[in-house]
Amino acid sequence: MKELLLNISSKEKRCAILKFGKLQDLTVERKNNQQLTGNIYRGEVINILHNIQSAFIDINEGENGFIHISDIVENTQKFQEMFDMEFDWDYDISSIKTRSVKDADISKFMEIGHPVLVQVVKEPIGTKGARLTSNITIPGRYLVLLPNTHHRGVSRKITDRSERERLKKIIRSFEMPQQMGLICRTASTSATTEALVEEATELLKTWERIMEDFQKSEAPVCLYRESDIVKKSLLLAVNKKFSRMLVDDYKTYQYCRQLYRRYQDEHEMRLEYYRDKTPMFERFAVENELERCLRRKIWLQSGGYLFFDYTEAMYTIDVNSGRSTSSKVGIDVEETLVRINMEAADEIARQLRIRNIGGLVICDFIDMRARRNQRRVLDTLREAMSDDSAKCTILGMSEFGLVEMTRQRTRESLIQTLFTHCPYCNGKGMIKNFESTSIEIERAIERLISINQESKLELVIHPEMDAYLSKRDKSVYERLAKKLKGEIEFKKNDELHLNGFEFYSLADGQKLE
Repeated sequence: MKELLLNISSKEKRCAILKFGKLQDLTVERKNNQQLTGNIYRGEVINILHNIQSAFIDINEGENGFIHISDIVENTQKFQEMFDMEFDWDYDISSIKTRSVKDADISKFMEIGHPVLVQVVKEPIGTKGARLTSNITIPGRYLVLLPNTHHRGVSRKITDRSERERLKKIIRSFEMPQQMGLICRTASTSATTEALVEEATELLKTWERIMEDFQKSEAPVCLYRESDIVKKSLLLAVNKKFSRMLVDDYKTYQYCRQLYRRYQDEHEMRLEYYRDKTPMFERFAVENELERCLRRKIWLQSGGYLFFDYTEAMYTIDVNSGRSTSSKVGIDVEETLVRINMEAADEIARQLRIRNIGGLVICDFIDMRARRNQRRVLDTLREAMSDDSAKCTILGMSEFGLVEMTRQRTRESLIQTLFTHCPYCNGKGMIKNFESTSIEIERAIERLISINQESKLELVIHPEMDAYLSKRDKSVYERLAKKLKGEIEFKKNDELHLNGFEFYSLADGQKLE
């Protein structure tokens, strides 16, 4: 049984997916960090980099967007990657000789200062701007309109041959401008001809409005926004045949009811307004699970645990046996480790979805001797990852028990959305110990008195540092100052960082550098 919970507040919208009451996926959208993928902009070319055949485009969304020559020259494969499906085109793709990217020159397509129509295909992450394309796509419930290309195709996930032929005939018969194309999505199998024609007409009108606004605008501006998290959540619940959808905001609930009327014949689902006084995410233990997913260490039911670590290049996940023990007689150590690894594989797939970890991921499973057992763990991981909406690639297991995999980056990770870098540790997650700070203070005293000729010093430190120095090093500092023909006094300030210290001149009260 799958349920979808939609939590709405003034600054944040959260969508949680539960399977038999357990959190499986989470999407967080904030006002100042809304998803840009799918949005269409009138941009302005800011800079052209000829050496890498790329350009920076101002789209009025913070960091400038980035476009490569391959995103300008027509690329049929792009559509399959964007919508995470293979298409059965109405012609042989391999027979078409597309323009070679190597021979293309970006300056022939763009000039600095010129307006361009672009679409976001990859979210901005950190200091990297959004990835853009000029191959525009406008998705609907059943169809995707391709305004700049004449391709017409049907999703290969529609396995029924007669249904594919029906859809092909329908999209071929549409009266559309010759240069435009259409894609039938998987959901179109349940759509009538009238519904497909109606949606195609709506998509064409949307494109006409975009072009009108593009001609009228004189500065970088968003011309079309992809569906918000509310509409996406409802369509997800319908597509995936969820049993229930709960909304804790009445106005949003009414909006969802209005949307759902169009799709209730496809799937009967309980759409309810959450009325309890206890916050919905607390009632269903989502808040507790969210707090757990923000930790680096995740305990497993078997007693083993996962340890998540992040570097600039990749995420690493370490599987450890922890305090696990086998309570069943006759199960050897190898089988115990295999079961821990299999449980870890399931939990890794769930954590990747909830944390929205993207890019390269290395999983370090507990060593297993038998290749058969390694295959069992790998098969469990692949099966658990098959439910992921993000595109994943999993390689085989190495002799050291390492599994390399990649997961598509769709938006910022949960950590990036909720946290910012610590200004004290600069992202290291550690600070210097008291002894290290004490040594630095000693060197500073010697330098200030002997080199800077400051004979009377006041040292200001954090109260916890003061307590440490009172037991050990204050007398050392006093003797050092006296040896150098100076003197030192101590003062506490709880607003200072634990590693921080400041020196002032007792003569004039000036801060010393």
